[in-house]
Formats: sequence, structure tokens, C-alpha cells
Amino acid sequence: MPSADKTTVHQDRSVVPPTRRDEIAAAGSELIGGPAGRWAWSGGGRVTPVKVVALVAIGMFALGMVQKVPCYNWAWFRGANSQYTHACYSDIPHLFLGRGFADNLVPYFDRLSGDMEYLEYPVLTGLFMELASWLTPGGSIQYREQMYWMVNAGMLMICAAVIAVCVTRTHRRRPWDALLVALAPAFALTATINWDLLAVALTAAAMLMWSRGRALAFGVLIGLATAAKLYPVLLLGPLFVLCWRAGRFREYGAALLAAAGSWLAVNLPVMLLAPEGWKKFYTFSQERQIDFGSFWLIITQRTGRSMEVGAVNAYAMLLMLLASAGIAALALTAPRRPRFAQLAFLIVAAFILTNKVYSPQYVLWLVPLAALARPRWRDFLVWQACEVLYFLGIWMYLAYTNGGDEHKGLPTEGYQLAIALHLLGTLYLCALVVRDILMPERDGVRRDGSDDPSGGVLDGAEDVFVLGQAAALDRHVAQTERGPRVEWGARPPGAA
Repeated sequence: MPSADKTTVHQDRSVVPPTRRDEIAAAGSELIGGPAGRWAWSGGGRVTPVKVVALVAIGMFALGMVQKVPCYNWAWFRGANSQYTHACYSDIPHLFLGRGFADNLVPYFDRLSGDMEYLEYPVLTGLFMELASWLTPGGSIQYREQMYWMVNAGMLMICAAVIAVCVTRTHRRRPWDALLVALAPAFALTATINWDLLAVALTAAAMLMWSRGRALAFGVLIGLATAAKLYPVLLLGPLFVLCWRAGRFREYGAALLAAAGSWLAVNLPVMLLAPEGWKKFYTFSQERQIDFGSFWLIITQRTGRSMEVGAVNAYAMLLMLLASAGIAALALTAPRRPRFAQLAFLIVAAFILTNKVYSPQYVLWLVPLAALARPRWRDFLVWQACEVLYFLGIWMYLAYTNGGDEHKGLPTEGYQLAIALHLLGTLYLCALVVRDILMPERDGVRRDGSDDPSGGVLDGAEDVFVLGQAAALDRHVAQTERGPRVEWGARPPGAA
């Protein structure tokens, strides 16, 4: 056999091509000439998965920018309803003026006019917003708002490319799964609504570092991501349970300390010098009323009864604690230790499902985690279809409620259906991930013999603490394959 063929065979075994494992991917590949041939998997050529996925992600991001053209040209400035009917709304140009960036106010330090008083975003996101304002050229206020959005879009495009590259490299043998992220329609549609991509990029980079066994780097990046958005800190919960099951407390401790250190390094200066401005994000999150996209909104609209924000906060916290306990129990009782990406997806999805607000760009939090947790095109696209319908639903609902007597758009009952589709789509994907955990033989990532490609030190680690049926199964395997097994915490035979 020629050497080139040997190289090809080796690469075929090391890289899992989705067009040979996924019927939807294979069918979709017909649009570009059919499933990839042997040269597509050669690692030495100019065309590599990282380059392809990054370029596709940038291309889809650009299409998302094109979708915002009606607003960029006139709808942001001509009237509120136009930006809803064209589904091109973005917080970015509005907050340029509304949060003092147009007046060169310093976030967290300078008080704003109106009810908000201070910028209601975490410190690292505020720094991102301020940096964009420094790069925005002068001119009329409308021109500056346009340029501020454009500058932010350029910076967020870099974040999108970082996400694509990190997801591509996290699962070494499945780099093409990152096309799920690059081609996700909801990703392109929501990327420039707000600044969430900064936290998503840092979280994706953290997942990559953990997959390489770099606990300190993972912790630093998770801490920075939490300084940009609150949700990344949730990943430390399931990671603790997995490290508990595998007995990897040292690595978890390093990650936890690094996360706390990097978060403090970013927050402490603002916390000390501008405490009122710094805490605005946290007080705003607590005081915020029931808002768009949540099942709480459906309840209040259907019953016609309002709920006190304190009660909603307590109920939402209770539901989140119950979901977290369920995920922990699942991790400790599953017949095989779940993959880190699976539990990361479940914990963030639980937060989204129980929260009192769901902005359409929150889907960005889940897209990379979904691609790593369950890289199946059919189920991913079903979920994405639900999210796209919700994206359209919220703007049509706002068009209906802000359109005066015309009432052009989606009435309340239609918007409630859009919320239900979003909730059901997310629950559907969660159910499939849970099924994969309970039936690991159905987990597509593990069909090639992999254990936990995104698990870092957990990949291939032996369990030291399990519960329920998993404990019984583990003891049976230990006795039949490895001989008598010393239980975790027990004294070895013959020890003094």
C-alpha cells in the first residue's frame, strides 16, 4: 500500500466523519457535492476542520449581520415597531445612548440619568462595551449609533470565531461536530442582539482547556466568563460531582481557586472604587420582574394574576436547586460516568428553563454545549427550529403590543405558543442527553471507544465513588474483570 494511503487510513481511524455516522449530515452534504472523500480527513493539507469551521462561522455571522440591515439603515431610528416587524432589533445601538457611552460616561462610576442609575451588566461586559465606544468614530448621533453597532459586531465576530475554533478542538476525534455551532441558524440570528458572545467564547475556551487537562487555565477562563455573564459559574457544579465520582479533587480545587482568583481580579477594583455601580447587575437581576420568554410569563398571562418578584425569585431558586440535585444524582448513579459536556448542557438548560426571563440571545449559551453534549444533526435542528420560531415570535409579539390600534403581529396567545415551543424544544434535547447518560451505549460520542473527550483528567479515569445501581455494577465489573476491589475510603487488606 502506498504511503499516502496509509496516512489516509490512519486519519480515517482518528477522525470521525459526520457524513459517515449521521444520516442528516450525509443528506445535507449533497448540497456541496456529497459526503467528503478520503482527502478531506488528511491533517496535513491546507483544508483543515479548524479552518473550515471558522470560515463557516464567520460567514454565518456575516449573514446574521445582513439580516440586521433594515434596522441598521433606518428601523432603529424611525420607530420602535419597525425593528420588530423586520425582526432586526439589537440592544447595542440603543444602549450606546441609553447607558451614557455616547456622552463618554464611565461605566459603574458615573451615574446615569433615569431610573437605571448605573450600567446593569457585569464588569467584563462593561469593559467590552466601553472599549467599543472608544473605537467608535465621531459624527452625528445616528451615525455614531450605527458605528457603535458595527464596531461591536466586529468584536463579536472575533468571539464567534473563537467559539468555533474551541469547539472544533475540544473533541479531538470529532472536530466536524463544531459545524453544528457554525451553521446554527439561531446563533446567526441572535449573535448581535447583545454582548453574550463574549461570555460564550470564554466558556468555550475554558472547556477546551479542561479537555486538555489544564485545570488552572480552565479556572481562570471560567472566572473571566463569570465576570462577563453569570451562567458560566454553573459549570463548576457538575464538574465537582464528576470529580467527586472520579476522585479528582486536586484538579477541581485548582480550577475552583483559579476561577475565584480571576473573577476577583476583574471585579475587585470596581467593587472597591465604585461599589454602587458594581452591585447594580446583581440588584437588577433580583429586582427584575417576570419578563419575556419564561413559563412564569405564561402563568401570569393565563391566570391574570401578578406574582411578587420576591416569590418568583424564591420559586425559581427552589426549582433550580431541585434540578441541580437531580443532575447530581444522575451523575453519581449513571451506569457510566457522564461526559462533562452532557452535564454542562443540562445545568445551563435548567437555569434557562427555570429563570424568570428568557431573552432570545440566551440560546447562544447552549449552542456550543449542545454540539459537544449531543452532536446529532436531526435533534439539534429540531431544537434550533423551535428557537428560530421563538426568535420570530417575540418580535412579532412586540410589534403587536407596540403597534397601537393596528395590532399587526402576534397576539398574546400566539406568543405563549412560541414560548411553549422554546421550552419544549429545550426539554426535548435535555431528555435525549439524559437518555444518553442512562444508556451510554446510545451515546454517539462514545461509539468509537472514547470515554469523555471534553473531560480532561476525567477521560478514562476510574470511578472511586458511585451510588445505587452504578455502585452494584461497578462492584460486579471489579470482581469479574479486575478481582476484588478496594472501596473508596476503605482500608486495604492487610493494612495496619
